[in-house]
Formats: sequence, C-alpha cells, structure tokens
Amino acid sequence: MSAPVRVWLNRTYAENVFFIDLLRAAPQQVEVHATHVDPDSPVLAAADFGGLEPDGLTPEAYVEFALDFCARNRIDVFLPRLGQLAISLRRRDFEALGTTLICPSAPAVALFESKVDGYAAMDAVGLPTPLWRHVRTADDLRAAVRDIEAAGGQPCLKPATGAGGEGFRVLSREPFSLRRLAGFVDATVQLDQVMAALEQSPEPADYLVMPYLSGPEVSVDCLTSPEGPLLAALGRTKRGRRRGFTADPAYLEPARRLVEEFGVGYLSNVQFRHDRDGRPVILDVNTRPSGGLHQLRLCGLNLPWAAVELALGGTPRLLPTAELVLRDYTLVSSAQPLLPRQAVAPALERIDPILDRTAPIVERTAPVALPVPVPVAGVEREVAALEPA
Repeated sequence: MSAPVRVWLNRTYAENVFFIDLLRAAPQQVEVHATHVDPDSPVLAAADFGGLEPDGLTPEAYVEFALDFCARNRIDVFLPRLGQLAISLRRRDFEALGTTLICPSAPAVALFESKVDGYAAMDAVGLPTPLWRHVRTADDLRAAVRDIEAAGGQPCLKPATGAGGEGFRVLSREPFSLRRLAGFVDATVQLDQVMAALEQSPEPADYLVMPYLSGPEVSVDCLTSPEGPLLAALGRTKRGRRRGFTADPAYLEPARRLVEEFGVGYLSNVQFRHDRDGRPVILDVNTRPSGGLHQLRLCGLNLPWAAVELALGGTPRLLPTAELVLRDYTLVSSAQPLLPRQAVAPALERIDPILDRTAPIVERTAPVALPVPVPVAGVEREVAALEPA
C-alpha cells in the first residue's frame, strides 16, 4: 500500500470541511493536516491531524513557521490561505523540503491583493470591469460619486484590499433618520459622514468607489496548470436560496482569459455581477479556492483532488464540460462536531529562540492526532433539485 499524500490547509475557512471530504473521496489515500488559531474551527475536527498554530506573526515569521511545519510533518502539498503572498515568494524553499504549493505565482497573488492594481491590469487587456474610481481623499470621493451618479449608478464603497464583503458600504445622500433604526441593519452609510471622516483623517485612505451591481452573482471556479492553460472552469449562480451551475461563455471566457493572461495557477475564483445593461463584469478575483468550490461535486467535478494531482505532477482526469450534470440546488445548514477545547497557541515571536529549529516549537503547536470523524451532514450540505438548470 502506497504512503498517503500529506496535505496541509492553514487557517482556512469553516466551509472547507467539505474540501476535506472531497480529498478523502480521492482514489489515493490522503492524510489531511489542518491548523488554525481558532480552537473551535470545524476544519480541525474534520482533518486527520488538527491543531492550533501561533498567532500574531509577521509574514516573514509565519513563513518560517510554515517551513518548519512542512519539514517536521513531511507535508507533500501545502494549500495556503493565510500568508499566501509571503509563502509564494519562498516557493523554492518549500520545494527544497519536498513540499509543493497549491497557489499561484507571487506576481499573480500580489497583483490581485490590490483591487486597484487588479482592475487597472484587467482594463489594460480589455477584460470586462465595472466603472471604478480609486479614492484616497475627500475630493477623490466627491469626484467619484459625481461620475457614478452621472452614469446612473448608485455609488458604493469598499477597501482597495481585503477579502469577501469586508468594508463594503452603499453610499447614500439621504440624511440619517429614525427610519434607519427600523428593521435589520444594512450596509448603507451616509455620504456626508464618509466625507467628513476622510477630511478629518490624518492619512490618505485607500478605497474603491463603483456603482452598486445587482444580481445574480456568478462565481466561476477555475483550475489552471501552474504555467499553462485553464484545465477546468464552471460558474455557480446565486439568486436567493436557489443556486445553479452555468457554462455560459459570457462568464467562462473572460475567466479563462484572466487566469491565463496573469498566470493565476491552480485553484482560483472569478466573481461576476452585471452592469445596468446586463453585461457581465468582473467584480472580484480570488487567488485561492472559494468557500463554495465543493458544490461542484454535484455536477461531477472534484477540483480539490485534481489540484493535488496537478501539484504531484500528474494529469487530472476531468469530465468535459458537455458531460457535466448542470442542475439547480439549495444549501441546508446542519451540525459539525468540534474538538475538545484547546488552549490558544503562543505566538512564534514569543517563543525563544524564534527561528531555532532544534527548539520544541512544533511540540507546542503540533497538530493533535484524531480518528477520521464519522461523516455528518456538516455545516452546510447541498440538496440537489430534480429539475435541470
């Protein structure tokens, strides 16, 4: 019996318990290692080895921790979420240990860490993007809002860096009133309040302003060879509770051009919304697998394992798009077991000596060996509808 492939997921999101399920469905034995600073992260219980990692490290110190972890645990494949850029810059050091990184090249990661740089690069090669403005001062914001309103859009604001919907706000000229205190909290903020905050800020801000884009959202999951062509892509549509899949070239073709033009290797995600004319435009680019990637198993794709095969030098066996089962589905929440409560791991910077690899760093932060948990429905499971998409 061949040795298992050791895969490490660092500080990943809770939904990746399903990513782990797909690795276990592979034809080859996989040993999953997971680390997190949250002792209640479900991925720790879902992994074969789950444990705490140090918090509060500089990017450079975190890379040293990661190299040490890979060496001591003989990791074959490392899929980083935290510290992706710093880790990618040290790719050769990981390879020297026998560890392959499942993440794009450092230039690709750096480009899309900044939404400003990413949008500018996409505009330069003619990819479809929304109207956007870079805002650093109150005057910038005033001009950006004027441009977007003149084009008939509702301006919204979001940080130039960051993940997901962090910091997203819809800008409103309507004065604050008690009506805003009724119902649920929303993402609307008064323009004059933001303007005043910018005028009083001692340092320049770093925001994007663009028109609010209505749904449906289409999220395209991609698998690309490290330095070559797109190998697989499929869109997931989101409209309320109803989800579905799409192979429409209006989404897949721009996604293909993007990952190939900028070398976004392995697993990535390109998010689309629609402008006022209904034209799909690229809203965001993630140089990591999306939290919903596992949903593609409903149509016959196991991209997590395909990415591991690719990292190990193999050729993934992927169903052609024409043979995929495209159906509508919904998401249902359920329970996921946790590990017994663990103490928080100390920061590596507070361990003396910091980079002495003979010191018992890993003994203090080592993953806890666990039996493979009995399969459960999980935090979220898919329920496929019977009608085709």
